[in-house]
Amino acid sequence: MTSGELLPTVVIVGRPNVGKSTLFNAILGNRRSIVGDEPGITRDRIYGEAEYRLKHFGLIDTGGIIPNDEQLIPREILKQARVALDMASHILFVIDGRTEITSADRDLVKLIHRLGKPVSLVVNKIDVPKRENLIHEFYSLGLGDPFAVSAEHKLGIDDLLAHVTEPFPKGDPNAEEPVEDPLEKRIKVAIIGRPNVGKSTMLNALVGAERSIVSPVAGTTRDSVDESVKDGNTTYRFVDTAGIRRKGKTTEMTEKMSVVMARRNIRMANVALLIVDATDGVVGSDATIAGYAHEEGRAVIIVVNKWDAMGDEKGKRAFTETVRDELKFLDYAPVLFASAKNGEGIRRIFATIRQCYEAASKRVSTGFLNRFAESLQFDGDTKVNYMTQASVRPPTFLVFTPKAGDMHFSTERFIVNRLREQFGFEGTPIVIKTKRR
Repeated sequence: MTSGELLPTVVIVGRPNVGKSTLFNAILGNRRSIVGDEPGITRDRIYGEAEYRLKHFGLIDTGGIIPNDEQLIPREILKQARVALDMASHILFVIDGRTEITSADRDLVKLIHRLGKPVSLVVNKIDVPKRENLIHEFYSLGLGDPFAVSAEHKLGIDDLLAHVTEPFPKGDPNAEEPVEDPLEKRIKVAIIGRPNVGKSTMLNALVGAERSIVSPVAGTTRDSVDESVKDGNTTYRFVDTAGIRRKGKTTEMTEKMSVVMARRNIRMANVALLIVDATDGVVGSDATIAGYAHEEGRAVIIVVNKWDAMGDEKGKRAFTETVRDELKFLDYAPVLFASAKNGEGIRRIFATIRQCYEAASKRVSTGFLNRFAESLQFDGDTKVNYMTQASVRPPTFLVFTPKAGDMHFSTERFIVNRLREQFGFEGTPIVIKTKRR
C-alpha cells in the first residue's frame, strides 16, 4: 500500500489556545477542526488540502504544544507534532498578539529552529489597529518579519499565503480534469465507536503509521483525523472520529461538538466501521452509535477489537450471537474479530470494506426486479405490481402497490430479506418506499 501523491505541506504550530484551529479553518475555508474557548481542544493533528492562486498544498493543524509539560497528552501532542514537522515544507508558528511572549513560546522556537525549515511568525488576534503596536516585540524571537493576522475575521491571511506559497508549484488552469479510471475505487470509511474502544489504534493498524494519539485515557481523540491508503486499485480514506458519547451525557462543549463532527463524518462516509470492545461486550452506547450509521443509510461493519485479550478462539460464535441480539437492526452487518494492537484481522477488514461498498453501490435492473416482484408470495391481500431501484448507497427501491399508504413493517421486512437472498446486499441497509400504482 502506498499513500497518495505528495503536496507541499504547511504545518501550523503553537502553544495551546493561540488560534491555530481558527487559522486552519480560515485558510481551508471550512470548519474542519473543533474550535472553542477551551484551551487544548485540538489534541491531534488534523489534515486538509488548501489552494491559493492555483497553488495546492496540504495543511496540518497540530495540537497545542507545551514542550516540557510532563502530562501524557501534551507529551503525545509533541510527538505527533514532530511527525508533522518532519514532513513540513513551511511552518507557521502562531502566537497570541494580545499577550506577552512566554517561555513556552521561546522553547518552541528553539525546537523549530533546529529543524532548519522555512518558518513564518504569525501574530494572531490582531483585529484592532492599537494591537499592531505590539508587533515589534515579536522580532525578538528571531523569525523575521511577523505577519499580523486575525484568523477569526480573516484579516491578513492573503499576505501570509502569498509569502508561504511563493515557492510552491502552480497548477495549470487549462489542464483537463483527470479522467477517473472506472476500475479505480475511492471508499471513505468512518471509524466509529464509544471512547477508548481502540479506534485510534485501529486507524494506525489500517494505515500502517502512528497517526492518531493512542493512550489509555478515555476519549483521547476529540476531533476527527483522516488518512488515505491505496490497496490495489482501491483508495481507502479512513476517518477516525472522536469517541461518541450520548448527547445527554456530553456536558462539555468539546464533547458535544465531537458528537456533531462524528455524525457529520458518518454522513460523509461510504462505510462505517463500528468498533466494539471485546473485553466489555456490547453495551447500550454501542447501539446508540450504530444507530447513527444505520439512520444515515451507511454500510456498516462491526469490528470486535481486542479479541486477543479474550484468548478464546471458540468463543467467536457465542459473541456473534450476542452482537446479533443486542444490535438486531444491524442484522445485515458482517461481524469481524481483530486486534488492532497486534495487527490481527486487518487484511480481512479491507476486503470486507470493499465488498460492503460494492453491495451498497449495486444496481438491479427493473426487468430483474419485476420478475422478483412476481415471485413474492404474501399473506392476505398484499400485492406488489412492480418495483424499480431509485438509488444506491443505500440501495433504495420503489414498490408500486394497488393501495395508498405505507406498507406494513412486516411486509417491508419480508421484501428486504428476499432482496438480500436474491441479490446479496451484505453490509448495507435497504430502503423501501411505497407508491400507489
